[in-house]
Amino acid sequence: QLQASGGGLVQAGGSLRLSCAASGRAFSLYVMGWFRQAPGKEREFVAAIRWSDAYTRYADSVKGRFAISRDSARNTVYLQINNLRPEDTADYSCAARRSAVLSVPVSSYDYWGQGTQVTVSS
Repeated sequence: QLQASGGGLVQAGGSLRLSCAASGRAFSLYVMGWFRQAPGKEREFVAAIRWSDAYTRYADSVKGRFAISRDSARNTVYLQINNLRPEDTADYSCAARRSAVLSVPVSSYDYWGQGTQVTVSS
């Protein structure tokens, strides 16, 4: 089970930290990803992390502003979002992939949690 939280209404330039609590499976063997879906748009990849060694990958659009991390003791993956922009407004969800290979496509992830809404005002 994956449970995302931490979204909210933020002014442009602000920051948020999203959390994804994982339970029920051996997620330490998996890749964890964050995705977002804006109104009227397709879900898109944001960032991924390999749980075993914290190796990361980011979408070009968020490099330098977003940071994904994991806390093994808490079975939680985080997404730190800095310098928020109105175009970051979306529903953010976390997902798990039963593989050690980081991947971008939505279809390559096996488990999904409910999203958390991030709204950025200008």
